Amino acid sequence: MNNDTTILDNNKVYLVGIVVSTPIFSHEIFEEKFFEFMLEVSRLSCQRDVLPITVSEKLIKSMDLSIGKTIALNGQFRSYNKIVDERSRLMLTVFARDFVQSQDSNPNIVELKGYICKAPIYRTTPFSREICDILVAVNRSYKKSDYIPCIAWGRNARFVRDVPVGQKLTLKGRIQSREYVKKISDTESITKVAYEVSINKIGVDDSVQYETDSIMQNINERYLDSAFAQDNNIEQN
Repeated sequence: MNNDTTILDNNKVYLVGIVVSTPIFSHEIFEEKFFEFMLEVSRLSCQRDVLPITVSEKLIKSMDLSIGKTIALNGQFRSYNKIVDERSRLMLTVFARDFVQSQDSNPNIVELKGYICKAPIYRTTPFSREICDILVAVNRSYKKSDYIPCIAWGRNARFVRDVPVGQKLTLKGRIQSREYVKKISDTESITKVAYEVSINKIGVDDSVQYETDSIMQNINERYLDSAFAQDNNIEQN
């Protein structure tokens, strides 16, 4: 298997949903324009997640992305830098690689292979539900990485809570949007949205040990962005 195929296997997303916003220009790379729109994806529980989708102008030309249109896509869950309020922030988005025919009864599937890049945060809710937050660095082409917040529940939370930084994991779940209230001052707060992977299957890949020098060399510089951490409830050292 060549390296490009291996990289693509690290990060796979399949979504089926309804377009709920008109694509707007996001950025341009090497004279190729990219646009972003929001996709409403139903959960099996009948709740819904509204997720940001990034798509190339090349794909837009061949696809009807009008509001209310149901679409299916294959892609990757990515993080990227964006200037917001004159500062660089790490954002999360689903990068669409192809629009496809709907073929799966599950409308929201994500599969990742990556490395834990911050000590897991284990806690229990007031109702004694076990939760563990992890941040996973997923390799991408051109020596880049995506930093994906993930959340495990129950026995998966117990399994991953003691896994060390640098360990490679394989996981499967769904991408979810979650509203939370951020306090700005003693008298003011705002509602924001965080995006994360809700894990339903997770395993340790022992075939690769701690390749911290080559795999994680830029993690401290990139994912410890204060705005990214706050927006995704990631504690910082």
